[in-house]
Amino acid sequence: MKIQYKFYIILIILFTGLNPSHATNIPHSQRPRTDANIFGHVVDADTKEHLPFVNIVVKGTRIGTITDVSGHYLLTNLPEGRHILQVHSMGYAMNEVEIVATANTTKEVDIELKSTSINLAEVTLTASPTASGFRYQPDAVFMGEQIQRRSEPSFGEMLNGQPGVSMRSFGSAPARPVIRGMDGDRILVLENGERMGDISETSADHAISLDPLAATRVEVIRGPASLLYGSSALGGVINLMTTDIPDQWDPGLTGVVSGQTATMNNMGAGFGRMTYGGEKNAFTARASMRKSGDITTPEGKLPGTSMENYDAAMGWGVNGKNGNGLTGGLSFSISDQTFEIPESIDDPDESVEIRAQRMSFQGRFGKNIQGRFFDQAQIRFNASHFSQQEVEIEIEEDGSIDEDVELEYDQYAFSSTLTLQHKPIGILARGAMGLSVTGQNLDVGGDEAYTPGERRFTVAAFTFQEVPMTNMLRFQFGLRLDFMNSKALSNEVFDNIDLTRNRLNYSGSLGLNFRPTPGMEIGAQLARSHRNPMVEELYAEGMHLGAGVYERGNPTLNDEIGHGGDLFIRYKRGIIEMELATFINNFHNYIIFQPTGVIHEASGYPEFEYVDGKARLHGGEFTIAASLFDGLTLQTGLDLVRGRRIFDDASNENLPFIPPFRVRSQIEYDFGRVWLGASHQIVNRQSRVAPEEDKTDGYSLVGFQAGYRMNRMGNHVFILRVENAFDTKYRDHLSRIEDRNFVMPGRNVNLSYRWFF
Repeated sequence: MKIQYKFYIILIILFTGLNPSHATNIPHSQRPRTDANIFGHVVDADTKEHLPFVNIVVKGTRIGTITDVSGHYLLTNLPEGRHILQVHSMGYAMNEVEIVATANTTKEVDIELKSTSINLAEVTLTASPTASGFRYQPDAVFMGEQIQRRSEPSFGEMLNGQPGVSMRSFGSAPARPVIRGMDGDRILVLENGERMGDISETSADHAISLDPLAATRVEVIRGPASLLYGSSALGGVINLMTTDIPDQWDPGLTGVVSGQTATMNNMGAGFGRMTYGGEKNAFTARASMRKSGDITTPEGKLPGTSMENYDAAMGWGVNGKNGNGLTGGLSFSISDQTFEIPESIDDPDESVEIRAQRMSFQGRFGKNIQGRFFDQAQIRFNASHFSQQEVEIEIEEDGSIDEDVELEYDQYAFSSTLTLQHKPIGILARGAMGLSVTGQNLDVGGDEAYTPGERRFTVAAFTFQEVPMTNMLRFQFGLRLDFMNSKALSNEVFDNIDLTRNRLNYSGSLGLNFRPTPGMEIGAQLARSHRNPMVEELYAEGMHLGAGVYERGNPTLNDEIGHGGDLFIRYKRGIIEMELATFINNFHNYIIFQPTGVIHEASGYPEFEYVDGKARLHGGEFTIAASLFDGLTLQTGLDLVRGRRIFDDASNENLPFIPPFRVRSQIEYDFGRVWLGASHQIVNRQSRVAPEEDKTDGYSLVGFQAGYRMNRMGNHVFILRVENAFDTKYRDHLSRIEDRNFVMPGRNVNLSYRWFF
C-alpha cells in the first residue's frame, strides 16, 4: 500500500474511532474481526477533482464515514459479502456503488459523483475564475428569453429596475447601469470578461459601444469585484457576453434572427447571427442595426434624443478535438454609433451629435496542462480602437448647415488576463492565480477639449482560493496587487502639461458560503477595493459640450479606497423563492462630481467640480416570488441606497445622484405557449439630496406584457410590452436631463420577435 494511503487510513481510523456518528451500530466488543476494508477516493465525474466531506453509508446499516479534505475515505471491518455504498454530497446526485467485502483483504474503490446543482446556466462566471458555483456576494444572470423580455436600446434601460440596479439617463443611447448608487468609472462594464476599450464610463453623454441585441448572456455582480478585475470595479461588474467566439455548437448551420419596434421613439431594430459548426471548428457572423427618432414624453417630443447604430462581427471557435486540447477562438467586431444629445433643446436651430466607432479584436484560448500543480490555463485578450466626435450642428439663416467638431477622442486600448487553475491541494479546493495587463493611449482634441489626453498602463497579479470546511460551509479568500502608471498627454488646449502618476495598490476579500439546509444559501464577503482617478477628475478645466456643464478637476486627488461588507440570504423551496441582501461601504478619498451652484459666465453652463473626502454608502435589496399554482407567479422586490459624505466635524451631507427607494411588483401567468403579465413600480420622492442638487417627486408606473412561443420550423418567440401604460409624467432622479426640467419617456408599446433555428 502506498505510504500516503497508509497515512490517510491511520488518520481516518483515529477520527472515526473518536466520532460515534461515523461508526457501526454494532457494539465494539461484539463485532466480528473480519479485517475486510475498503478505501479509495471520491471524485467529480467531470473534472476528476477530489471531493471533501462526502457522506458514505453502507446501505441498510449505520456503518459509514466521510471523506477527508483530500477526498479519501476508509471503511474497516466490514461484514463479509456484497454491500451497496450510498454516496451523497450537496450539489451532487447520490451514487450507489456495489462492493464485495472479503476477509483479510483491503480493496481500493474509487467513486464518481455527477454534479446536479452547479448548472453553468445559473453560475455567474464573472464572480469566480473556477466557476465553482459558490457565491459570496449577490449576483444575477440573464440569458435567452430573459434578455428578449428586457430588450431595450441600451443596457442601462435593459437592467433598470433589477434589484440594486438603476440607470444614468441622458437619452436612450447613452443610458448606463448604476449599481447601488455608484456609476461611471466605479462600475466596470466588460465584454466577454475583458475591458471594452470605449469611454462610456467617463461621462453621462457617452454610450456603451455594443447593441443589446448582440448579447447572449448578461451577468451582474453587485458589490466590489476589484479582486478579479482591478480598478473601476469598486461598485460592481456587468459582463456582456456574446458568442462571437463560439464555445459550443450544433453540427451544421444554426442561427437566430430578431426584430424590435417601439412607438415611444419610432424605433426599429434588426439582428441576425449565423453559425456553422463542424466536428472541430465553428464559424459565426452577426450583424445588427437600430434606428430611432426623438423620445416622446407626456409633454411632447424631447429634442436631441435620436440614435442610429450598426454592429457587426465574425468569429472562429475551436473545441479541443484537434489533437492538442486547445479550446477557444478569435473574433473581430466593429460598431458605428450616431446619437444626439439634448444639449441645445431650447434652440431648434442648434443640436449636438455624437459619432462613435469601435473596432475590436478579441481572443480566448484554454487548455488542460499536465502540471504537478496547475492543470488548466486560459488567456483572454481584447485589443480595440475607439474614436468619438462631439459635433455642434447649426442651421444658418440661409438654410445651410454648419458642423464643428468641438471635442474629439481617439483611443487605442488593450486588456488581457492569464488565469492558471490549480488542482485541489491540502485544505484548498480548486483555485486560480493570474496576471492581468491593461493599457490605453487616449488623445483628446477639438476646440473645446476640456481635458488633456492620457497614457495609462496597469499590470496586476491575483489569486482566488476556496477552502471547503464541510459539505455545507466553505470560505473564500483572495488578494490582488496592481501597479499603475499614467501620464497626461498634451493637446492644443493643454499644451504645457507634463504630469505623471505611479500607484501601487492592493485589493483583497474574505468570504463565506453556507448552505445549512437544502434550498438555502448564505453568502458574505468583506472586501478592500480601490479605484484610480480618471483623467477628467484630475485635470478637467473647461466646458463639456455633451454633458452641458463646466468641469473643474483636481490634480491632488488620491486613489479611492473602499472597505465594505456584503451579506445575502437566498432561499428557494417549494413555491417560495426569496433573497435578502445588505451592504455597507466606507470610502476614503471618495471622488464626488459636486455642483457648485455657480453658473460659468462665459459658457452659461453650471459649474461642477471634483472633490474628495470620506463617504459611506449602505442599503440593501429584497425580493420574494411565489408560484401560487402551476404557471402563476407573483414577485415583489425593493431596494434602498443611502449615501453620505462624512466630515470630521460631523456636519455630514448627502451624496449627489443617489437613487430613491423603489418597490416593484409583478404578476405573470404562463400557459406554456402564451404568457400574460403586469408590473407596478413605485418610486419614492428623493429629498435626501446634495447641496445645490434638485429634489425629485415620487411616481408610480404600470406596465403590461404578453408573449407567444411557437415551435414550428424553429423556435419563434413574440413579446409585446406596454411601458408607462398610463402615460405618467415623472422625472427620474438619476436622469441628467432632469436638470433641464424635462420629463422621462411616456407610454411605449414595444414589440419584439426572435427566431432560433
